[in-house]
This record gives sequence, C-alpha cells and structure tokens, in this order.
Amino acid sequence: MAVLETIVIAFWAMLPAYVPNNAAVLAGGGRPIDGGRTWGAKRVLGDGKTWRGTAMGITAGLALAAVLTVLADGVGDALGFAVPEFTPLAALGLAGGAMLGDILASFLKRRTGRQRGAMFPGLDQLDFVVVSLPLVALLEFGWFRNWFTLEVILVVVVLTPILHVTTNMIAYKLGLKNEPW
Repeated sequence: MAVLETIVIAFWAMLPAYVPNNAAVLAGGGRPIDGGRTWGAKRVLGDGKTWRGTAMGITAGLALAAVLTVLADGVGDALGFAVPEFTPLAALGLAGGAMLGDILASFLKRRTGRQRGAMFPGLDQLDFVVVSLPLVALLEFGWFRNWFTLEVILVVVVLTPILHVTTNMIAYKLGLKNEPW
C-alpha cells in the first residue's frame, strides 16, 4: 500500500471516531452522566460529560459513517483505490468507542486530581483511538482486519495527535473551547 493511500484510508476509517467528541462539545450541556456523584471526594466524571453530548456525539459519528459509506465508491474511483464502507457495527464501534474513550479519560483525569479542561498529554490525544479500535475489532473483526492494517494503525497513532491539537486550536480561536488543547 502506498504512503498516500495508507494516510487516506487511515483518515477516512477514523472519521466516525474523530467527529463525535467535537459534536459533543457543540451539543453539550444538560445533565452530567455522573449525576454529580463523587468518589474519594472527587467527581466521578465532571460536568463536561453529559448524556446529551454523548448521544449527539455518537449520532454524529454514525451519521458521518453513513454518508461516507454512500460516498465511498465514487471517492474510491476518483482516488484509484478503495476506501472503507462502514458496517453498522463498525460505525457504532468507532463512534461509541470514541465517546467511551473520552469518558474514561475524564474518569482518569479526576482520579489524578486534574480539573475539567486540564491537560493530560497523550491521553487527551489518543483516548478515543485506544477505545474505539478495540471496540471495532470486538464488534466487527473482519471489517477491522480488512481496513486497520499495521500501517494504517501506525498512521492513526501519528496522525491523530496532530489533528487533535490542530482542531482544538481552531476551536479555541473560534471561542468554542476554553483551552487550546
């Protein structure tokens, strides 16, 4: 697989996992998932993890996967190589795994004494990858094995932090985020 092909496939395959956290920020607010509960005198998750944001994030990831699936043949023809079409379970694993990864990262941040929005290098950039990829493999192994080759996974691990930092800086400049990370 050529380098450009690997990068395009990695980006395309991860889009349903990249979008949910951004959609959750835009649609956030409402009742926190943890209901305000504490554990060891610290919030379990915090006010930033809401049911509405989570539902909207997953919905956005699923909708994007559906659109990408419709476009896949035409894009593949234009590029000269196939791009992923998403099965429902693959889409759910990517979108749901992204949101679950973000929720687990919030849990780890609270356990380590970090406040909402505090930086946690590495975890902030890869939390959704670390959960979404295994979840997709669990839910739709054949699809996962077909698209997430070792090369694609390596590109995802390198590309994701770059995209994450870039999109967060843009959201910060636009006033959509309180921190640039």
